[in-house]
Amino acid sequence: MNILLVYPQFPDTFWSFKHALKFIRKKASSPPLGLLTVAAMLPATWEKRLVDINVKDLQDDDLAWADMVLISAMTVQRKSSQEVIKKAREAGKTIVAGGPLFTAEPEAFPDVDHLILNEAEITLPLFLADLGRGKPERTYTTDDYADITTTPPPMWELIELRHYDSLSLQFTRGCPFNCDFCNVTALLGHRMRLKTTQQLINELDKIYALGWRRGIFIVDDNFIGNKRILKREVLPAMIEWRKGKKGCHFTTEASINLSDDDELIRLMVQAGFTQVFVGIETPDELALAECSKSQNRNRDLVSSVKKLQQRGLQVMGGFIVGFDSDDETIFERMIEFIQQSGIVTAMVGLLQAPIGTELYQRMLQDGRIRSAYSGDNVDGESNIIPKMDPNLLKNGYRTILDSIYSAKGFYERVRTFLKDYNPIHKPVSMHWEEIAALFMSIFEIGIKSEERWHYWRLFFWTLFRFPKKFPLAITFTIYGYHFRKVNELHVV
Repeated sequence: MNILLVYPQFPDTFWSFKHALKFIRKKASSPPLGLLTVAAMLPATWEKRLVDINVKDLQDDDLAWADMVLISAMTVQRKSSQEVIKKAREAGKTIVAGGPLFTAEPEAFPDVDHLILNEAEITLPLFLADLGRGKPERTYTTDDYADITTTPPPMWELIELRHYDSLSLQFTRGCPFNCDFCNVTALLGHRMRLKTTQQLINELDKIYALGWRRGIFIVDDNFIGNKRILKREVLPAMIEWRKGKKGCHFTTEASINLSDDDELIRLMVQAGFTQVFVGIETPDELALAECSKSQNRNRDLVSSVKKLQQRGLQVMGGFIVGFDSDDETIFERMIEFIQQSGIVTAMVGLLQAPIGTELYQRMLQDGRIRSAYSGDNVDGESNIIPKMDPNLLKNGYRTILDSIYSAKGFYERVRTFLKDYNPIHKPVSMHWEEIAALFMSIFEIGIKSEERWHYWRLFFWTLFRFPKKFPLAITFTIYGYHFRKVNELHVV
């Protein structure tokens, strides 16, 4: 059987890094990890082909080759998913779909022949067994959580690695916290489930054997959810794995309480972690209490961020405005916090209520759900009716983005970060892509753009004061270019 796995297009958002990727001649940030993992769960005798629409178009020849089309997507990929389904339906193909989008809204896709919902380790084998008997059902779902020690390594060999900026893998699922706006626990539960340390090392071995030397994103929603296992087994194994190897630094997601554990920070940095994404959300204590963000409360968040930076970890931050407790002062306070913290990659969105979350249920009961959840909390719209005057909220949100992504605000923040950041690892040797990016940044930002004065000021300031951080400074100028493009083109 010929199986065509299709990953729909990711729209142009702050997270897509579309406008930055062109500087390094890449087409997408990372490959579709879920589909690559599902591919490894399918019978070995089946022929498999993967089309990532973020990298190449879905061709008629691909559909003609296929006996069955498998689609996986996140909510933000809804529009492209509908287009893929329509095209596959017109080609007369059997359509199978799964992933967060279809799990949250199965009723919205009547043209899908088979829905493999929740975690594929449980529901996919049921579908395959029924398919083998010639009696597949339409929907497969479960309330159980998978044992991910049985999950096979993703089939990275199905993709062309050269098109991606980073590869990704998963070590854990679940999160011990209870943020009411987050659909992670709705989908994956509170109990931390871990692969074995040997599984992780095997996946890293496979990636390295394929010739990969760039960044690796460990996509866990909270990598530090089980600190004891990390410190005792996982991080020491990763430290040992990296000995004698080139490249392969790590990025992951973690809660801010990472800053409370000096040993854990030290081990992560030794293991090759250089970046962590942290859900800061808001500097407002009332809003943190409102959304049950207990791990962020009663602490100096700026100091926590700076501690991580000073210990060698770049902090990317997620922020939200539009909580019921927010007033008109939140916008300036948010700007001040972001600037003081030196979080260069600061993603600010309007509060959204994903289906299945406690927030969604609360808003539904109050009659405050006004539209479908888009999955993109930086598109200038929300699916809930805010308590704050909607025009005030929208204008205030616009003020935040215009300030933090302005050339002045952004470059000031880069300098704040570079002063505090203490990288432990030696700078990674520049690939030809990074060298090309430097020259392209000079042309696109240093010559053509209106921010060129800020660019050259940072260029020489870093070159003379922090020469070892110079490649990172150039990377940030490219990030800023992307953020401003998205802000200008897509935020309403």
